[in-house]
Amino acid sequence: MAKTLFSSAGRELAQLLAGARSRAGMTQAQLAKKLGRPQPVISLIERGERRVDVIEFCDIADALDIDPAELFARFLAARARYDEG
Repeated sequence: MAKTLFSSAGRELAQLLAGARSRAGMTQAQLAKKLGRPQPVISLIERGERRVDVIEFCDIADALDIDPAELFARFLAARARYDEG
């Protein structure tokens, strides 16, 4: 299995999470505070330099008031578009 951290899917996930945070009108610091994490963790995630497990993904979605299943569906759709192109 290829490493995913710097893969196209990893970059897509990072961009998706950064965009969702931005659309929610939150700063990285605000999201980090809601999650009880330091702000640099959010920065690392959004730059694609830190993996996100499924539990953390759900926590992030919840903190942004987004249904985790909807956010994941957006990721799958974006990934499919990237794979097609």
